[in-house]
Amino acid sequence: MTDFQKYIQRYLDNIPSTNWLEELAKSKEKTIEIYSNLLEEQAHFAYDTGKWTLKELLLHLSDTERVFQYRILAFARGDKNELPGFDEENYAKNSFANERTLQTLLEEYQWVRKSSQILLETMDKSALNNMGMANGNRISVETIGKLIVGHNYHHLNIIKERYLSKLL
Repeated sequence: MTDFQKYIQRYLDNIPSTNWLEELAKSKEKTIEIYSNLLEEQAHFAYDTGKWTLKELLLHLSDTERVFQYRILAFARGDKNELPGFDEENYAKNSFANERTLQTLLEEYQWVRKSSQILLETMDKSALNNMGMANGNRISVETIGKLIVGHNYHHLNIIKERYLSKLL
């Protein structure tokens, strides 16, 4: 198993069932439930120095999903260009998430996820097998879709273990 395969496997292992499209909706609902129960002040909490606040983490989910959406769209449509990686730390640093309201971040997350659901649920199933190069690695449309889900669950686990346990 390559380092890349090991890296993505840690996200794929977070998907609780084999129906990843159903889990796309479930992970959205779980994320909304957690964030809807936070007070604005709580959303500024970071569990340690140098770690993201809950607001930054929520926007990270949206930013990452947008990058994955573009990769899905490009590869599903047969684009053969290699797509670049992205630096999530730099994205978070320049996101200004903490200057926004929790409500706007949550609304954005919901719209981004709805867009992913429409893209993936209406796609011809044969396109899920299309392959492309992103960040120097060959990957399928389906695997990127699964990464959206697994990445979301990964961060839900972190929120529960490292944030909510200290907030409540």
